[in-house]
Amino acid sequence: MEVLILQVFVSLCLVLGSIILFSHSAKQKDHQHANRLALLPLEGDTPRDRTNPSDSSEAKGPESRS
Repeated sequence: MEVLILQVFVSLCLVLGSIILFSHSAKQKDHQHANRLALLPLEGDTPRDRTNPSDSSEAKGPESRS
């Protein structure tokens, strides 16, 4: 019976700790950082400057590539 009381006490401490940590995280708005990191791989690369004539492979077009 003592083990059951100890398990209930430890479980309540864990639940209380998780509620405190969740409320702290919600106040700090940490969840928005996770959304930004999740979408980071979807961002495109920086666009290349197409006015640069030094890159002859893009100036010729895709049909001239072999």
